[in-house]
Amino acid sequence: MIEIDLLIKNVKELVNPASDVVVRGQDLNSIRISKDLWIASTGEIITFLGFEEEFNKNCVLKSGAIVIDGSNFVALPGLVDPHTHLPFASTRQDEFRQKLQGVSYQEIAAKGGGIKGSVRKTRETSLNELISQSEWRLNRMLESGSTTVEAKSGYGLDLESELKQLEAIKALNSFHPVDLVPTFLGAHEIPEEYTGRNMDFLKFLVDDVVPRVKEADLAEFGDIFCEDGYFSYDESEYYLEELKKNGFKLKVHADEFKSNNAAILAVKKGAVSAEHLIEITDEEIEVLSASDTTAVLLPGVSFFLKMDKYAPVRKMIESNSIVALGSDFNPGSSMVSSQFFVFHLGIFKMGLTIEEALNTVTINAAYSIDREKSVGSISLGKKMDLILADVPDYSYLAYHLGINPFKTIIKSGEVVVDDGRLSF
Repeated sequence: MIEIDLLIKNVKELVNPASDVVVRGQDLNSIRISKDLWIASTGEIITFLGFEEEFNKNCVLKSGAIVIDGSNFVALPGLVDPHTHLPFASTRQDEFRQKLQGVSYQEIAAKGGGIKGSVRKTRETSLNELISQSEWRLNRMLESGSTTVEAKSGYGLDLESELKQLEAIKALNSFHPVDLVPTFLGAHEIPEEYTGRNMDFLKFLVDDVVPRVKEADLAEFGDIFCEDGYFSYDESEYYLEELKKNGFKLKVHADEFKSNNAAILAVKKGAVSAEHLIEITDEEIEVLSASDTTAVLLPGVSFFLKMDKYAPVRKMIESNSIVALGSDFNPGSSMVSSQFFVFHLGIFKMGLTIEEALNTVTINAAYSIDREKSVGSISLGKKMDLILADVPDYSYLAYHLGINPFKTIIKSGEVVVDDGRLSF
């Protein structure tokens, strides 16, 4: 008999992505629907998925087991956010006012704002304060359905501050229910002390910072901003190769403002993902679609910066690319911490169907951070990361805007949001 710690019985409607691994191309428009299902976990793992009669034959509730009536709820996997800059210090609403008055992202950066502004604030902020600020934001992300979140450094750009950001991620991961996936993004920008000396800065990262990050096991992925005004194709290729030599999995900020074939570079280097891709070319889409590199698209950036252009997701889907959506939560270009809102942006601003959007914020997002074996769908052997939404059916999730319908959120077999409120 399977001993059960947590049971959700009679789930009105379980919404699962089309696959438990990854969904690409036209299959994105498919999902799996099950009704009146019983879902149970032992510890943090899903150990039963079926119907009442089968449960009674094969399972037994442990003493003190939690039993939840799911008959009025739609269940879906915990959302996965595959691209955030979570551990940043302070916010930049002053710059946001400038943007509303017509000043561009690049103009603000040229005057010492943008990423450089956040770098100064992050360098000045203590580790404990950085953890505290990030914890508050992470709570908000959890309330809106995100149970697994990638988190990048990149607002330090020196040894001490990059390590501080990654240590904040590690600390949060040790006590917060949300699973954090750490990415080292030391090559996010050229710091003021290295102005005009891009390669010197990259060599400093490779010689002095990368070994310390690896030695302390502070990051799984390494990333670089391959973009005009930041790091060139050739500079990025050198740096990505060095990251790979040091055992990092690779990600690439690519083609956000102007294409320089960064998406092709990501595929060439075997990156797990190429991210942004607003300005990706047809040639790059062709290369990307023939690979297993995920296109992580970030509609919050186009929305927050009031851009007219979004990444060409329809072309990518039609070419059989792997597509995921992320928030790019950061203080400058996407102060968007809700992956549920990103789901809506995918539908209303990018033209995705409800089914496509669900696949991109669950299993494909998990695939883009190498977590598809443990999260992203409700499946035996995966973590019990599950949302109960108080809606008539799954389509209502996209239909009624401006509400949070997530009443119960379970993370790793524990109820962490109960009746819409944090409960851990």
